[in-house]
Amino acid sequence: MNNLKILLVEDNPTLARQTGEFLEGHGWHMDFARTGQHGLKLALQEIYDLILLDLNLPDIDGLEVCRQLRQRRNITVPILMLTARDAFADKASGFHSGADDYLCKPFDPRELALRCLALARRRELHRSDEIHIGPLHIHGRQREATRNGQQLKLTAITFNILWELACAYPEPLSRGEVSHRIWGDTPPNSDALKSHIYSLRCQLDRPFSAPMLRTISNIGYRLEQPGEN
Repeated sequence: MNNLKILLVEDNPTLARQTGEFLEGHGWHMDFARTGQHGLKLALQEIYDLILLDLNLPDIDGLEVCRQLRQRRNITVPILMLTARDAFADKASGFHSGADDYLCKPFDPRELALRCLALARRRELHRSDEIHIGPLHIHGRQREATRNGQQLKLTAITFNILWELACAYPEPLSRGEVSHRIWGDTPPNSDALKSHIYSLRCQLDRPFSAPMLRTISNIGYRLEQPGEN
């Protein structure tokens, strides 16, 4: 599975560097945070496929970071906890706080990579094949979308953009995030994304009385239901 975007929250710079380099060797994109607050900020600002979360952090610990993320209904990213605490009670606390998996230090980075793949695949399998946002209905497997029952004539790329925005709804996606999710680490120039967004608007919004694709200044794009503030 290519193009995974992973957030590693780890205060040990040597372990963070070694782990990051190994996972980047799989073609995955890594973001790093050395404190719980920074990790929480990134997790709420960006869209990740997976979060690797250390328990022992210098400010708020990993359990609290995990709890705060799970309180947000729109944050469904899998969380894998990394820690030297190997007692059953510690593992139970991690799972009860909302973690999806738990790996004790020291760990074999090959095992970590396998667990990352398993969690990412599990998320894809449980991702809804149909998304309904007001009058917009999107069918992932058939790669079709309708608005008010009218089929939208979308290209492969405009459908992918619409699907990613719908999965993130009601949160926005930054321009960089849209680009990464569509083209990975080799995106075209910014004019290409603007062109595809324009094409998507021509199908999604232009024939109808109210737009659903909104540009958010200095951020990116989000879907909204007609009449939604």
